[in-house]
Amino acid sequence: METITLNSRVGEDGILHLDIPVNMVNADLTITIILKPSDDFQQDNKPKGKGWPANFFEETSGCLKDTPLTIDSECWVSLPPPNLLAKRE
Repeated sequence: METITLNSRVGEDGILHLDIPVNMVNADLTITIILKPSDDFQQDNKPKGKGWPANFFEETSGCLKDTPLTIDSECWVSLPPPNLLAKRE
């Protein structure tokens, strides 16, 4: 048994193409493939902070400033009624 480690890239089509030299001819092989993202991929896609996406707070801060929320005594959130006469774009 031989272990071969390769670094390869998946194309935009989502298909991984492998060309593996095995130095054997006319042989039957059992092949096991383990996919492990590279360390660079894991670092680039790791959430920052405590799991919030990058710039989450900067992009969402104040998004409800024109829609005040009220919380009643049972902790139900009430939104103001929609303006049904408002012109839709």
